[in-house]
Amino acid sequence: METPYNFRKTTTVQELIDAHNSLEDGTGSGTTVSIAGRMMLRRDQGKIAFGVLQDGTGRIQLFAPTKVTPDFEKFVALNLGDWLGITGEVMKTKRGELSVKVEEWVVLAATQRPFPDKWHGISDPDTRYRQRYVDLWVTEEARKTFVLRSRLLSLTRKWLEDKSFMEVETPVFHPIPGGALAKPFETHHNALDIELYLRIAPELYLKRLVVGGFEKVFEIARVFRNEGLSSRHNPEFTMLELYEAYADWEDIMKLSENLIEYLAIELTGSPVVSFDGKELNLSAPWKRTPMVELIKEHTNEEVSLEMPIEDLQSLCNKLDIEFESEYGPGKLILEIYEKTVEPNLWDPCFVTEYPKEVSPLSRDHRAKPGFTERFEGIVAGREILNGFSELVDPNEQMDRFKEQIQKSESGDEEAMGLDSDYVRALEFGLPPTGGIGIGIDRLVMLLADVQTIRDVVLFPTLRPEQ
Repeated sequence: METPYNFRKTTTVQELIDAHNSLEDGTGSGTTVSIAGRMMLRRDQGKIAFGVLQDGTGRIQLFAPTKVTPDFEKFVALNLGDWLGITGEVMKTKRGELSVKVEEWVVLAATQRPFPDKWHGISDPDTRYRQRYVDLWVTEEARKTFVLRSRLLSLTRKWLEDKSFMEVETPVFHPIPGGALAKPFETHHNALDIELYLRIAPELYLKRLVVGGFEKVFEIARVFRNEGLSSRHNPEFTMLELYEAYADWEDIMKLSENLIEYLAIELTGSPVVSFDGKELNLSAPWKRTPMVELIKEHTNEEVSLEMPIEDLQSLCNKLDIEFESEYGPGKLILEIYEKTVEPNLWDPCFVTEYPKEVSPLSRDHRAKPGFTERFEGIVAGREILNGFSELVDPNEQMDRFKEQIQKSESGDEEAMGLDSDYVRALEFGLPPTGGIGIGIDRLVMLLADVQTIRDVVLFPTLRPEQ
C-alpha cells in the first residue's frame, strides 16, 4: 500500500478536547480539524462505525457514518494499530462523547503485526521491555512515567541553572576507570591502539573543571558499570553529578534535599508521595545519622574502627554476612551497615561518616580520624545519592590511588586506577569543594511509584531474545 510522504495536522487531540469539550450533546462545532494517530479501538454498528484515535497527547472518538465517510467498508476493515490521518468536523454525540466526524481519512502506516487491545495491554513484562514501541501505546502508566522522567530532567536543569550552575559535557571514553568503585566496560581504540573504558562516573573530569575556574558545574551523564541486572541495577544508567566550589558536605546535603523536595512538589503536587503502598515525606530537612550509630540502633552491636579485626569478622559471621579475608575494619563496617541497616531505612535520611577505607575520593572528617565527610541519601531502603566534601590534597589523593592499585592487584575488579593527570590537576589547586551524584533512574522510580528500574528506562538491557 502506497502511503503519503506527509500529513498536515491542524491540532492535537488534547488541544481539540480543551477547545471543544463544552459543546452541547448532539451538536456540531462547525470547526473542521485534521488529526493523526493510531486506531486503538473500532466497532461497527452497521450504518455507523466508531473508533478511538490516540496521538501523543490523548484519545478521541471517531464517528464514521456510511453517508459521510468515504470507502466505509475499508474503514471498518482497518486494523488496530494502523496510523491514520483524519479530517472532519468536531462534534458531540447524543451520548455526550466528543468526536471527530470522519469526512476524509488516509492510512499513514499500516501495522503488519497484531496490535494488543489497549484495555488489556501487554501481560508479559519481557515483551513490554523489548517492544517498548508498542508498550507506550497500550500501557498508559508507562507513557506517564516517561513523561514524568522528561519533566524531572528539565526541572532539574532549570533549578540548577537558577542557582548559577553550568551544565557541561565530559568524556564517555576514559583512559583510566575512576570516579567510583565499580567494574568498567572495556573497549579498544584502533587508531591510537589503546584500551579505553566507558565511564563509570564523570567525577574526576568535573572536578578538573572546578580547578579550571568553573565554580558550579553539573552533568546529567550516561554512565556504565559492568555489573549484574536487578530491579535497581541496569548496566547503563543516568547520573546527575554536580560540584560546587567553597562548599562542604553540609552545603551539599541541603542542596540535594531541597532539590528532591522541589521535584516531588512539581511532579506530584506534594512533598508527601506514595511508594510501594506506603507514604514517604520528602520534605527537607532530612535526618542525618552517622553509620556506626545506625548499626548500633538496628543490631544492638557496637562497632568502631579501633575494634580488633577478628571481632568485626566474628560479628559478620554472627550476622551471617559474607566477607573477604583482605577486608579492613572500614570495609567490614560498611558490609554490616549495608546488610543490616540500609534495607530497613524507610524515611528519607542522610547516612553520614563513611570509613576512609571505602571512600577514596572523600575528604577526611575534620573531627573523627578514620572517617570521611561522606554521606549517602537513603529513601525507602535504597541509595538515591552519594556525596561528600571532596578530597583536595594531591599527596593524600595519590596515597589513596596507590591503595586502590593494591586492591586491584589483589583481585578487586571494582578498584580505581591511578589517574596521575587528576593528581596533577589537584597540584594546581582545588578549593574546598562539595559534590554529589544522584541516581536519576532511582529518583524517577521513587516519584513515579514503580518498583523496577526497567520501568523507568526506555530500552533496558536484556538477555538476548530466544
